[in-house]
Amino acid sequence: MFYLAFRAVSSLLLRLFFRIEPVSDPARSLELPGPVVFVGNHPNGLIDPGLFLILAKRKITFLAKAPLFSMPVLGWILKGLDALPVFRKQDGPGDTTKNEGTLAASADALVAGRAITIFPEGKSHSEPQLAELKTGCARIALDAARRGADVMIVPMGLTYEAKNRYRSRVHAAAGAPIAVKPFIEKPGEDPHEAAKRLTAAIADAITEVTLNLEKWEDLPIVETAEALYALAQTADAGDAERKKAFARGMSLLRDEQPERFHRIKAQLAAFRRRLELVRVSPDELTNRYRPATVAWFVVRNLMWLLGLPMFLGGMVLFTVPYFIPKAMVKVARPEVDTESTVKVLTLMLLAPCWWALLTALAFFFAGGVGPAVATFLAVPPLALFTRYYFERRSAALHDTRVFFLLGRRASLQARLLEDGQALAREIDQLAAELGPRVLA
Repeated sequence: MFYLAFRAVSSLLLRLFFRIEPVSDPARSLELPGPVVFVGNHPNGLIDPGLFLILAKRKITFLAKAPLFSMPVLGWILKGLDALPVFRKQDGPGDTTKNEGTLAASADALVAGRAITIFPEGKSHSEPQLAELKTGCARIALDAARRGADVMIVPMGLTYEAKNRYRSRVHAAAGAPIAVKPFIEKPGEDPHEAAKRLTAAIADAITEVTLNLEKWEDLPIVETAEALYALAQTADAGDAERKKAFARGMSLLRDEQPERFHRIKAQLAAFRRRLELVRVSPDELTNRYRPATVAWFVVRNLMWLLGLPMFLGGMVLFTVPYFIPKAMVKVARPEVDTESTVKVLTLMLLAPCWWALLTALAFFFAGGVGPAVATFLAVPPLALFTRYYFERRSAALHDTRVFFLLGRRASLQARLLEDGQALAREIDQLAAELGPRVLA
């Protein structure tokens, strides 16, 4: 019961904080029955296991670092979820000896047909590529497989648009499952070698479903190249799977044709700077401002004015809970990979308290039970409406600015579009050359 309730609350909060895109799962790996180990990259603190919790189609058991179990509230949640503690060297001398019990309990869970989740990098981090994996995941899976369990390992990749920013996009992808039994050591072979082989296979599988860069300064280049390719294909920009393919292609081009790589990289960087100066995205260069389209845009946004009083009321009521998570980040000064964790956990504790406070105020100052019940029922939809209204008006203001910039300066739009299309043709040619190898 606790698991289902916590999963529902987590789903609501994470979907409010992030724009969670549909999961890429061509092999339907998330629906596998029996003993399964979900493994993935770990770029965003406790947000990562939270996403696994709401995206998996079945109940899963988490492995979490031991110090989290002694934290207020969080430790209670982990125990309620039947999570298993992992003791790391930095958590205290001698504590790692307790890991054997954790590994055995994890293997027992798999033998019983349960699903567990492990982040084999061993820590959350903000590096641009997958860190070296620990062998604990492989050891657990092999132990269960030796005892007859048909263990499958499902690699999952999380790609964040801006992992510490509210309403940024996050994409999850599941890869083809890995059968563990073929990795069991042969007679006379060292079990550690089997664990290393399986760990290497897991690393390759996670790499395939994650965005890996040599350095973070490559990310804007990848994003610009992908957007220009989408422009040439008349497709929507920002596709996470295309970005991964472009990152792999960039690595190939850098290794095999360094001069061509640096030339194209410089061109992409210069074009991106020009777009940033006018705050326009590549897909907006093809906008066509016909009178009927502009008139409908104006009418539609005038109609939104009807909801303005309700929005202003929502802003008054929810200003405090909106700014408190930001204040907590300023006070706690967490690392980038745990900033969203602080915000979401603060919101998880604050939201029900604020809801109860507004209900109590209605009871004491507005005339008793009736207003209190009405307030209790009205707070959630008003909060959702306020958030949605704010997002839509922000988007409308951006579209208006772009209209006055490009709609009234056709020559600027034409020059940017011409340069973008020239770059897009070269990107398209590169994709045709490297695509078969990148996607193989």
